[in-house]
Amino acid sequence: MTIRNPAGRAAPETYHHGIEVSGPTRTLYIAGQIGTLTDGSIPPGIADQADAVFANMKLVLDEAGMTFADIVKTTVFLTDPADRAGFSAVRARYFASAKPASTLLYVAGLARPEMVVEVEAIAVAAT
Repeated sequence: MTIRNPAGRAAPETYHHGIEVSGPTRTLYIAGQIGTLTDGSIPPGIADQADAVFANMKLVLDEAGMTFADIVKTTVFLTDPADRAGFSAVRARYFASAKPASTLLYVAGLARPEMVVEVEAIAVAAT
């Protein structure tokens, strides 16, 4: 993977503008992960839901033999702009120093009214 942050533009703190992937690789497209727990319940609040989102994403990554370091792109959907800081704090625990290309959108709602966050991702690893 080659990081593509254009010259003359400030490099974002938590993501890269672009990541180029070439060579023999496997690509995993991860559907939007939501904050459901193993019993199917959805905890209240951004921190608990974001933690569940990333725990669920880890299960998909594990199944493919990948890690959060292999994620090259995320799309984040939040229902409340006030939740951004709380989401970012949880995200930082899972991604550590990895900085995938990222898009964050504020939406009017998700599939169920109690959901406040959903994240989809693309991961790439060598074959």
